[in-house]
Amino acid sequence: MKLIIQIPCFNEEATLPLTLADLPKSIQGIKIIEVQVVDDGSTDQTSEVAKRCGVHHIVKLGGNRGLATAFKTGVENALRMGADIIVNTDADNQYCGKDISKLVEPILAGRADIVIGERPISDHPEFSPVKKLLQKIGSWVVRGVSRTTVPDTTSGFRAYSAEAAMRMSIFTRFSYCLETLIQAGYSGLKVETIPIRINPKTRESRLFKGIGQYVLRSSLTIIRVFIVYRASLFFAWAGVVPGLLHLILGEPL
Repeated sequence: MKLIIQIPCFNEEATLPLTLADLPKSIQGIKIIEVQVVDDGSTDQTSEVAKRCGVHHIVKLGGNRGLATAFKTGVENALRMGADIIVNTDADNQYCGKDISKLVEPILAGRADIVIGERPISDHPEFSPVKKLLQKIGSWVVRGVSRTTVPDTTSGFRAYSAEAAMRMSIFTRFSYCLETLIQAGYSGLKVETIPIRINPKTRESRLFKGIGQYVLRSSLTIIRVFIVYRASLFFAWAGVVPGLLHLILGEPL
């Protein structure tokens, strides 16, 4: 059984060594563990640092193409390298690398196709009350749309079986987290969640400039993927609403 631990990176020369040092060297049930860095157009020494730290695979994109594209490109390369399981983690060392063994266990046991690490949102010392509330509301919405029971839908600490990885399609550039979860729900993949630990924050998020931008981009992602997977329902409602307005107002539309 071969595990490839994937780390999408954009200008992570400072935090990457800490993240790599925290990764497990052996896991029961896994014969081979390899590490892959996906350099999303970094302008610093990210790729050089990865090479010095002994990373097995370095995938360099031709410019900053966004987290979702980096994730997708990395998954495709990991599959070509013969991965049976792919774990995705962040380069800022947000997630505890030692929890990867817990993340892959449900896949090894045959219980799950995708496993998502659940952060302690309510007790997260670096999340503001507003961010905690938005995280809970957002996850509630995604659970309804995706028909899953995942409590922390934006967690990027995830394990995918090779079969699950091959069935994923990424359309957005913003983030793969919501998109792949909604796809999993409609594709009949088995999704499991496990509690994980988090490390102290090493830097601010670069995925979005503020909570408002994050909410807007996430909402657009949810709508886009929902249209793709439930097109008939979406357009049915799109036709029903004008019809109801016509009946209520009694005026031509």
